[in-house]
Amino acid sequence: MTLHLLSPLDGRYAETTAPLRDFFSEFAFLRDRVRVELDLLPAFSKIGLIRPLSASESATLASIRENFSDADAESILAYERQTRHDVKAIEYFIQSKLQNTTLADLIPWIHFGLTSEDTNSVGQALALDESKNKVILPVYQSLLADLSNFALQHKALPMLARTHGQFAVPTTLGKEVVVYVMRLKKIQAAISAHRFEAKLSGAVGAFNALQAAVPNADWLAFSEDFISSFGLEANLFATQILPYDNWIRYFDLIRLTNSVLIDFAQDMWRYISDGWLKQAVVAGEVGSSTMPQKVNPIDFENAEGNLGVANALLTHYAQKLSVSRLQRDLSDSTVRRTFGSALGHSLIGWANVQRGLRRVAPDEEKLKAELNAHWEVVAEGAQTILRAAGKTDAYESLKAQTRGRVLTETDYRNWAASVDADENVRAQLQALSPENYLGLAVALTERAIKSN
Repeated sequence: MTLHLLSPLDGRYAETTAPLRDFFSEFAFLRDRVRVELDLLPAFSKIGLIRPLSASESATLASIRENFSDADAESILAYERQTRHDVKAIEYFIQSKLQNTTLADLIPWIHFGLTSEDTNSVGQALALDESKNKVILPVYQSLLADLSNFALQHKALPMLARTHGQFAVPTTLGKEVVVYVMRLKKIQAAISAHRFEAKLSGAVGAFNALQAAVPNADWLAFSEDFISSFGLEANLFATQILPYDNWIRYFDLIRLTNSVLIDFAQDMWRYISDGWLKQAVVAGEVGSSTMPQKVNPIDFENAEGNLGVANALLTHYAQKLSVSRLQRDLSDSTVRRTFGSALGHSLIGWANVQRGLRRVAPDEEKLKAELNAHWEVVAEGAQTILRAAGKTDAYESLKAQTRGRVLTETDYRNWAASVDADENVRAQLQALSPENYLGLAVALTERAIKSN
């Protein structure tokens, strides 16, 4: 029962994280490693190391691989309870599947010349690659679409910007959101282009057993060809374990995504807090156990928390997986079993950003009132117009008029009318207002969305 599960990933948030189970569950890890071990036999046959396989024998191997079941996984776990070695248990399982078939003579070639980490690295790289393409990137694209639509919808809606937390020159809501779109788009492109590495080179990465048993084979080419058959890249320079730098680069991209979204969630939280964004009031929902008026920004808060948990794990991967004692120690193995957790908390965070975004809308009256209460924010434009007209004291003049002060429209227009400048310059100054001093915010937003 989900109520008794230890992790919220499989309990409270099970619906959101369910797509990752097919790649990072214990069942998936067993299935993928069985697939790797079975695929070695036709690969050995292809280079003439073992006899040709008949069509029915190839079908037998395909059937074991494609029909891998819970019962098969339980059988492997039973072997593991005896051996206390997960990959040896997989080898024994495959032996049991082949022993009463015409493939029984090939049992000695199962896991031939390999170390466990050859099987594990290919299996886990497969899980990372396939989950990236089937889960991570589609969700990423959905998130970008929601952010892009929100930005485009509000591309021309003026709002006060803040720098150092203080009111700054005006911007538009759409332009501020599209900055996040473009940051995420660049990361998405890097994630999409990332190719995962794996290794198949024996106990210390030098092909010792394979070279000793079959010295005439081209084991470097075999390793590259076999690993590339899964859509992965072979790393020929390894110890017993794959150097995880390549995987870490992928995790760093996920971590950067999460950091960008934490930044976004915190900004949205502040806009809601200031009343600039209104949240949808949903019948039946409760914002507080004691304060009936409350509508809380829980989606953005949930996103921030889950993205932080994910990044804690992703940061640990960069610290732990880049270090191994000599040719290997086992401390990486247990860490690698948490990949689904890091990606799961990331997905929860991404989903809550989307949910929060879909439930907010700008309070246009509040934004307009806030803008028109702070005419001092056009001082930047005014002093720049005066500089262009040759006024050498433009900045200092505006500083004396505005620093630390709140200007009304009347204050500003009276000042603009009194400026010692020609009629055209005064007209430029009078044309400025907090609602129209937007620079190229609209054009930038349109350009960014058009490029998606």
